[in-house]
Amino acid sequence: MTPAPPLIGVLALQGDVREHVAALEDAGAATVLVRAAADLDGLDGLVVPGGESTAIGRLLDVFDLLEPLRAGVRGGLPTYGSCAGMVLLADEVVDGLPGQPLLGGLDVTVRRNAFGRQVASFETDLAVQGVPGGDVHAVFIRAPWVERVGDDVEVLARAGGHPVVVRQGALLATSFHPELTGDRRVHALFVGMVRSRLATPTAGGAT
Repeated sequence: MTPAPPLIGVLALQGDVREHVAALEDAGAATVLVRAAADLDGLDGLVVPGGESTAIGRLLDVFDLLEPLRAGVRGGLPTYGSCAGMVLLADEVVDGLPGQPLLGGLDVTVRRNAFGRQVASFETDLAVQGVPGGDVHAVFIRAPWVERVGDDVEVLARAGGHPVVVRQGALLATSFHPELTGDRRVHALFVGMVRSRLATPTAGGAT
């Protein structure tokens, strides 16, 4: 019998929500939009899209999602953050606003808008560890980079000498936007992480 596809939620407060949904479904996952704490029930994984990290943080407070999401990440819910999602998953942010709400979980320090403002957006090809089939075309838009990585954090790719793809346990983050290119390999990497988590006896989703 073919196993059911993993159910992955996409935080739907701001950002490239539809693009992430399409990429995840192409990569073999079922999806649900997350706008309230009740939407976390039964999830096997979560994607935090790009957008504006401070705005998303405020909306997490408004929609009473900040603490439930923090609890999910702490509880081992596989989570992938792209661009602003990387900022939100970081334990520490440079150039953030005072008191900026973060989900945390990734033992990294991230600098917001590190590659420059909108006019400095760029595209490049990157070799990403764990992603087969050659380089990944990466779209950087007001992108962050990682300035410090903890001992348990794997750096999967760098751009300009800075880590731009990192993984720690069930958490994955990219500085760039793979959902914008049509290349589903980064999302397939995350879906594979979710499936691996489900296959372990201690796997668990959000509560």
